[in-house]
Amino acid sequence: QLQYTRIYRKYYDDVLILLKTGLRVSELCGLTKKDLDFEQHAISITHQLLKDKDGYYINEPKTKSGIRNVPMSDETEKAFQRVLKRKQKAKLKEVDGYRHFLFLSPNGYPMQESSYKFVLRNAVKKYNKEHDVALPNITPHTLRHTFCTRLAQKNMNPKNLQYIMGHSSITITLDLYAHASETGANKEMRSIIA
Repeated sequence: QLQYTRIYRKYYDDVLILLKTGLRVSELCGLTKKDLDFEQHAISITHQLLKDKDGYYINEPKTKSGIRNVPMSDETEKAFQRVLKRKQKAKLKEVDGYRHFLFLSPNGYPMQESSYKFVLRNAVKKYNKEHDVALPNITPHTLRHTFCTRLAQKNMNPKNLQYIMGHSSITITLDLYAHASETGANKEMRSIIA
Protein backbone atom coordinates (compact mmCIF):
# COMPACT_ATOMS: atom_id res chain seq x y z
CA GLN A 1 0.00 0.00 0.00
CA LEU A 2 2.73 2.47 1.00
CA GLN A 3 4.65 1.52 -2.14
CA TYR A 4 1.73 2.63 -4.34
CA THR A 5 1.34 5.88 -2.40
CA ARG A 6 5.03 6.57 -3.02
CA ILE A 7 4.59 5.80 -6.74
CA TYR A 8 1.71 8.25 -7.13
CA ARG A 9 3.30 10.91 -4.90
CA LYS A 10 6.16 11.09 -7.39
CA TYR A 11 3.68 12.41 -10.01
CA TYR A 12 2.09 15.00 -7.71
CA ASP A 13 3.94 17.96 -9.23
CA ASP A 14 3.28 16.80 -12.80
CA VAL A 15 -0.47 16.59 -12.14
CA LEU A 16 -0.50 19.88 -10.22
CA ILE A 17 1.25 21.64 -13.13
CA LEU A 18 -1.25 20.22 -15.64
CA LEU A 19 -4.15 21.31 -13.42
CA LYS A 20 -2.74 24.81 -12.77
CA THR A 21 -1.58 25.66 -16.31
CA GLY A 22 -4.04 23.98 -18.68
CA LEU A 23 -1.17 22.68 -20.83
CA ARG A 24 -1.79 19.90 -23.28
CA VAL A 25 -0.02 16.80 -21.98
CA SER A 26 2.24 16.67 -25.06
CA GLU A 27 3.29 20.28 -24.30
CA LEU A 28 4.12 19.32 -20.71
CA CYS A 29 6.13 16.29 -21.89
CA GLY A 30 8.16 18.48 -24.22
CA LEU A 31 9.16 21.04 -21.60
CA THR A 32 12.85 21.62 -21.04
CA LYS A 33 14.69 23.85 -18.55
CA LYS A 34 14.97 26.56 -21.22
CA ASP A 35 11.16 26.84 -21.43
CA LEU A 36 10.80 28.13 -17.87
CA ASP A 37 11.16 31.85 -17.13
CA PHE A 38 10.91 32.45 -13.39
CA GLU A 39 11.57 36.19 -13.80
CA GLN A 40 8.56 36.65 -16.09
CA HIS A 41 6.61 33.89 -14.28
CA ALA A 42 5.86 32.18 -17.59
CA ILE A 43 6.24 28.92 -19.47
CA SER A 44 7.23 29.27 -23.12
CA ILE A 45 5.24 26.84 -25.25
CA THR A 46 6.86 26.45 -28.67
CA HIS A 47 6.78 22.68 -29.22
CA GLN A 48 5.35 19.38 -28.07
CA LEU A 49 6.91 15.97 -27.57
CA LEU A 50 5.15 13.06 -29.22
CA LYS A 51 5.91 9.37 -29.71
CA ASP A 52 4.90 6.92 -32.39
CA LYS A 53 6.08 3.45 -33.44
CA ASP A 54 9.38 4.96 -34.68
CA GLY A 55 10.13 6.72 -31.40
CA TYR A 56 10.04 10.20 -29.90
CA TYR A 57 9.83 13.34 -32.01
CA ILE A 58 9.25 17.07 -31.59
CA ASN A 59 6.39 18.81 -33.33
CA GLU A 60 4.99 22.31 -33.34
CA PRO A 61 2.04 22.93 -31.02
CA LYS A 62 -1.33 21.60 -32.16
CA THR A 63 -2.27 24.97 -33.70
CA LYS A 64 -0.47 28.24 -34.53
CA SER A 65 -2.24 29.69 -31.48
CA GLY A 66 -0.50 26.99 -29.45
CA ILE A 67 2.72 29.04 -29.46
CA ARG A 68 2.30 31.13 -26.32
CA ASN A 69 3.63 32.09 -22.90
CA VAL A 70 1.53 30.54 -20.14
CA PRO A 71 1.62 32.35 -16.78
CA MET A 72 2.80 30.47 -13.70
CA SER A 73 1.26 30.95 -10.26
CA ASP A 74 3.53 30.85 -7.19
CA GLU A 75 2.27 27.31 -6.49
CA THR A 76 3.13 26.25 -10.06
CA GLU A 77 6.61 27.79 -9.81
CA LYS A 78 7.26 25.87 -6.59
CA ALA A 79 6.16 22.65 -8.31
CA PHE A 80 8.58 23.36 -11.18
CA GLN A 81 11.38 24.07 -8.68
CA ARG A 82 10.76 20.64 -7.13
CA VAL A 83 10.77 19.05 -10.61
CA LEU A 84 14.10 20.74 -11.37
CA LYS A 85 15.59 19.26 -8.18
CA ARG A 86 14.78 15.69 -9.22
CA LYS A 87 17.91 13.70 -9.81
CA GLN A 88 16.94 11.57 -12.79
CA LYS A 89 19.32 10.22 -15.37
CA ALA A 90 18.02 10.71 -18.91
CA LYS A 91 18.43 7.70 -21.22
CA LEU A 92 17.59 9.86 -24.22
CA LYS A 93 19.98 12.80 -24.39
CA GLU A 94 18.33 14.63 -27.30
CA VAL A 95 15.19 14.60 -29.42
CA ASP A 96 15.25 16.70 -32.60
CA GLY A 97 17.68 19.19 -31.01
CA TYR A 98 15.84 19.45 -27.66
CA ARG A 99 17.63 18.41 -24.46
CA HIS A 100 17.02 18.26 -20.71
CA PHE A 101 13.36 17.24 -20.67
CA LEU A 102 11.86 17.93 -17.26
CA PHE A 103 9.47 14.99 -17.04
CA LEU A 104 11.10 11.58 -17.19
CA SER A 105 9.70 8.14 -16.47
CA PRO A 106 11.40 5.93 -13.85
CA ASN A 107 13.38 4.28 -16.67
CA GLY A 108 14.81 7.64 -17.80
CA TYR A 109 12.78 8.17 -20.97
CA PRO A 110 10.59 11.24 -21.50
CA MET A 111 7.05 10.90 -20.18
CA GLN A 112 4.29 10.71 -22.76
CA GLU A 113 0.50 10.95 -22.80
CA SER A 114 -0.03 7.20 -22.38
CA SER A 115 2.22 7.20 -19.28
CA TYR A 116 0.13 9.91 -17.61
CA LYS A 117 -3.14 8.21 -18.61
CA PHE A 118 -1.88 5.00 -16.99
CA VAL A 119 -0.77 6.78 -13.78
CA LEU A 120 -4.07 8.68 -13.46
CA ARG A 121 -6.22 5.62 -14.22
CA ASN A 122 -4.42 3.56 -11.58
CA ALA A 123 -4.50 6.36 -9.00
CA VAL A 124 -8.28 6.68 -9.49
CA LYS A 125 -8.69 2.88 -9.17
CA LYS A 126 -6.67 2.90 -5.94
CA TYR A 127 -8.66 5.84 -4.56
CA ASN A 128 -11.99 4.24 -5.47
CA LYS A 129 -11.06 0.99 -3.69
CA GLU A 130 -10.49 2.92 -0.46
CA HIS A 131 -13.36 5.46 -0.59
CA ASP A 132 -17.15 5.22 -0.70
CA VAL A 133 -17.64 8.10 -3.14
CA ALA A 134 -15.93 7.10 -6.37
CA LEU A 135 -13.95 9.41 -8.61
CA PRO A 136 -14.77 9.41 -12.33
CA ASN A 137 -12.17 8.53 -14.94
CA ILE A 138 -9.51 11.27 -15.00
CA THR A 139 -7.23 11.89 -17.99
CA PRO A 140 -4.66 14.60 -18.68
CA HIS A 141 -7.29 16.26 -20.89
CA THR A 142 -9.73 16.25 -17.95
CA LEU A 143 -7.19 18.35 -16.02
CA ARG A 144 -6.90 20.79 -18.96
CA HIS A 145 -10.69 21.05 -19.23
CA THR A 146 -11.00 21.60 -15.45
CA PHE A 147 -8.42 24.41 -15.58
CA CYS A 148 -10.28 26.16 -18.39
CA THR A 149 -13.70 25.72 -16.77
CA ARG A 150 -12.46 27.13 -13.45
CA LEU A 151 -11.14 30.28 -15.13
CA ALA A 152 -14.36 30.64 -17.13
CA GLN A 153 -16.36 30.35 -13.90
CA LYS A 154 -14.27 33.20 -12.49
CA ASN A 155 -15.26 35.27 -15.56
CA MET A 156 -11.79 35.57 -17.03
CA ASN A 157 -11.78 37.56 -20.26
CA PRO A 158 -12.53 34.97 -22.99
CA LYS A 159 -9.81 36.28 -25.35
CA ASN A 160 -7.19 36.04 -22.58
CA LEU A 161 -8.35 32.52 -21.75
CA GLN A 162 -8.24 31.59 -25.45
CA TYR A 163 -4.60 32.75 -25.55
CA ILE A 164 -3.59 30.82 -22.40
CA MET A 165 -5.29 27.65 -23.63
CA GLY A 166 -3.83 27.97 -27.13
CA HIS A 167 -7.26 27.51 -28.72
CA SER A 168 -7.26 28.24 -32.44
CA SER A 169 -10.82 29.57 -32.29
CA ILE A 170 -12.69 31.63 -29.71
CA THR A 171 -15.65 29.30 -30.32
CA ILE A 172 -13.82 26.48 -28.51
CA THR A 173 -13.22 28.74 -25.52
CA LEU A 174 -16.78 30.12 -25.55
CA ASP A 175 -18.22 26.59 -25.58
CA LEU A 176 -16.43 26.01 -22.27
CA TYR A 177 -17.81 29.35 -21.03
CA ALA A 178 -21.33 28.23 -21.92
CA HIS A 179 -20.84 25.01 -19.96
CA ALA A 180 -19.38 26.92 -16.98
CA SER A 181 -22.16 29.54 -16.98
CA GLU A 182 -24.88 26.88 -17.24
CA THR A 183 -23.51 25.17 -14.12
CA GLY A 184 -23.03 28.52 -12.36
CA ALA A 185 -26.52 29.75 -13.31
CA ASN A 186 -28.10 26.57 -11.96
CA LYS A 187 -26.28 26.92 -8.60
CA GLU A 188 -26.99 30.64 -8.36
CA MET A 189 -30.69 30.28 -9.14
CA ARG A 190 -31.11 27.40 -6.67
CA SER A 191 -29.47 29.46 -3.94
CA ILE A 192 -31.77 32.44 -4.70
CA ILE A 193 -35.03 30.47 -4.81
CA ALA A 194 -34.18 28.11 -1.93
